[in-house]
Amino acid sequence: MTECSRSDIPLCVDLDGTLIRTDLLWESLLTLVKRRPASVFWIPLWLLRGRACLKDQIARRVQVDVASLPYNRDVIEYLRKERQGGRELVLATASHVDFARQIAAHLGLFDGGVLGTTAARNLKGPAKLKALQERCGSRGFDYIGDAHADLSVWAHANQALVVTDSPSLVSRVKEAAHVGHVFDRRRNRLRIIYKALRVHQWSKNVLILLPLISSHQITNVSLSLAAMVAFVSFSLCASAVYVLNDCLDLEADRRHPKKKDRPFASGELSIVAGLAMSLGCLTASFTLAALLPPTFLIVLAGYLALTTGYSLYLKSLVLVDVIVLAQLYTLRVYGGGAATGIVPSHWLLTFSLFVFLSLALMKRFTEIRLMSHSDRKDVFARGYRTSDAEHIASIGSSSGLIAVLVLALYISSKEVLGLYSNPEYLWLVCPVMLYWISRAWMLTYRDRMEDDPVVFAVRDRNSYIVALFIGIILAAAK
Repeated sequence: MTECSRSDIPLCVDLDGTLIRTDLLWESLLTLVKRRPASVFWIPLWLLRGRACLKDQIARRVQVDVASLPYNRDVIEYLRKERQGGRELVLATASHVDFARQIAAHLGLFDGGVLGTTAARNLKGPAKLKALQERCGSRGFDYIGDAHADLSVWAHANQALVVTDSPSLVSRVKEAAHVGHVFDRRRNRLRIIYKALRVHQWSKNVLILLPLISSHQITNVSLSLAAMVAFVSFSLCASAVYVLNDCLDLEADRRHPKKKDRPFASGELSIVAGLAMSLGCLTASFTLAALLPPTFLIVLAGYLALTTGYSLYLKSLVLVDVIVLAQLYTLRVYGGGAATGIVPSHWLLTFSLFVFLSLALMKRFTEIRLMSHSDRKDVFARGYRTSDAEHIASIGSSSGLIAVLVLALYISSKEVLGLYSNPEYLWLVCPVMLYWISRAWMLTYRDRMEDDPVVFAVRDRNSYIVALFIGIILAAAK
């Protein structure tokens, strides 16, 4: 067949990684596992019957919110111009045909039809090429794709259009076909990975040092070294869970005003990369944990189990979610004690529980207020309503004040006499803490609080001043 002019030849478009910046198979698979955990036992059986069967079975059980998917805007803009010029557009994808039809209907661009995977055929590589040749003839179509699996299709296309951040892929396509256009997706991958791991959240794990500080053994080199190993181990475990949570929470994150820009929700990182990152961090975390006492390994495993349970289910339970968050903070204190052999006092644990409950409620209040500005009555997947904001604030501020009360009772206890020579100075810590907690809640009401109050404290100049004052008071009391 002789080459036609571009306006007379259909433009066939891949879906995953091309039209959208994600992979629907992995997204729908994780959605299925999250909503129906028992299905994990069926997945290998479906896969044994072929990828077409796997995709079909998943599509029967999962709905995709096509409106919130991370579309490749450059590609869509290009397709709109081509369609306005009279070009026939065909969506040809290895994703299930039901998902593809929903996306085509949402975009309203593909008047040339939709080709996708069915229960009988997985439309990928040679199978996709055969389907396109049956429809358009040999070299009777242009093709936009993004992966090495598309090489056989490009090789028999009239013209190749490539969506990629890989120069080597472009070179291989040029060897096989005439490349008409490259949609360059190169970006700073290290910066994106750093963002996905949420390294800035590692500041929370400074709580591991609290047992060491409160027992006045921070100058003990061996114990401090153990605490630092525990800090890194907890941080890597936390990053593993953050990444897994983001991969499992894509739909909810995309509906959130800020979370929609996270690397996995926005499609900057693939789900496969996320799962590999999570596994790598988890392996490194438990390898380091093996260097510490067995009790630390137990605490770390408990943290992993609780935070995974939070990601999968507990965060959807009203009020249970914030209590679990407070416990996750407190587990870090337990972890510090387990790593160093210093048993945290019940005073420290009680104080921590109420402080972190206040911060967890502050986090949820901030999210509710943010969603209220978008005129939504419900916070998606959380179970809260915007009308709950005042009640949440009431409980949260009260918890912060109770924490200061626990601190005051501790100062009056017998334990203090054995640790401080001038314990009366410790009373000055109470008004300083009252100031910090009251100010944090005031900033929250003014919509000036970060998504995470602990991260806010790390970035807030006044928090450092408060910490300095408390440090001076503790030094004087000692």
